[in-house]
Amino acid sequence: MDESRPSSLPDYAWLYGRTRSGRARGPQGARTLLNLLGRPDTAFPSIRVIGTNGKGSTCAMLEAGLISAGVRTGRFTSPHLHDYEERIRVQGRHLDPARTAAFIRWARHHAPDAAFFDLSLALACQAFAQDEVEVAVMEAGVGGASDATQALATVAAVAITNVDLDHVGVLGTTVEAIARDKAGAALAEVPLLTTATGPALEVIRQVALEVGAPLLTPETHPALFGLPRPPALAGPHQRQNAALAAATLRTLGHGSGVDAALEAVHPGRLERLTVDGRTVLVDGAHNPHATRALAAAVPRADVLLFGNLARKDTAATLAPLLAVAPLRVYTAPGDLATPPAELAARYGGEAVNDPAAALRRAVTLTPPGGTLLVAGSLYLAGAVRAELGHHN
Repeated sequence: MDESRPSSLPDYAWLYGRTRSGRARGPQGARTLLNLLGRPDTAFPSIRVIGTNGKGSTCAMLEAGLISAGVRTGRFTSPHLHDYEERIRVQGRHLDPARTAAFIRWARHHAPDAAFFDLSLALACQAFAQDEVEVAVMEAGVGGASDATQALATVAAVAITNVDLDHVGVLGTTVEAIARDKAGAALAEVPLLTTATGPALEVIRQVALEVGAPLLTPETHPALFGLPRPPALAGPHQRQNAALAAATLRTLGHGSGVDAALEAVHPGRLERLTVDGRTVLVDGAHNPHATRALAAAVPRADVLLFGNLARKDTAATLAPLLAVAPLRVYTAPGDLATPPAELAARYGGEAVNDPAAALRRAVTLTPPGGTLLVAGSLYLAGAVRAELGHHN
């Protein structure tokens, strides 16, 4: 440990180094940490938000709705765009980094081998218990039954946004297999709400029946999922997320917060920024399901700035966006990105490894008054927002 580091500054390098590689997935690691901390997750009920896409937006809407309804609310989401503490919020305010620092010092001594996500979840639960939150909105990392959030002791509702192919190396290679893992979060007598459709919905329905979870869908409870108006978050896909958030709020007796939920904002989700007289649309779409929704929301742009992690299905993720923009710039959102030169050679366009330089090049290629679309990774979304001076 760097003894010269001020005690109030978190040792983020140590925390980020706790990779999942070589560690078993599932709730066991998180459960061990929560036990060591005295089970803070028993101090509040959680709303688990699960799904392939739309989890973060749904969490943002749930948070806004609960706060408006007078509920002291915690929110745990991932990843962050700029600062680690974005992941853990109480009443809409980010965690104080000093609390992160104190937790890391504890973890280095008591849980040196724990994984990053498990540590982050445990820190969130500790903070929520200490701050006496009344409801915590908890976003799953990967899957449902196989996710660390499966360790949470008191669950008030489970909300599944949608199911499509992503994390296939972990969850399975078919929509049905992935749906079964996500639906594995279902609990007896705990409301299970979903806006999933097709084969995924059939699997979720079967699992709900098996475990005795009351299943609520737009088809079975249309009034519950109804919206008085579209949400502030842009794109047709956000209406589905808003419907899920509204139904969850109403189910838990906080329907008075629906209006506020619809006004929620969430950075990096079809966010409209401007630079030098050009519109920059920033979206964290990072898998095929998300980019299909993005292409439906933004059928035409002048330039595409794209970067994707190599562990994703980059070809399928990029495919829906190829027809959106005639000019493309590819970049690397981190060391584990798909090489930009490979994308440029295969699909046409320019490769600029550094995201800041890639943004400058993409802006140059965008005509005055034109539109630049940024997609492929939330890490890229964060880098572009920072470069354009948007850090919140």
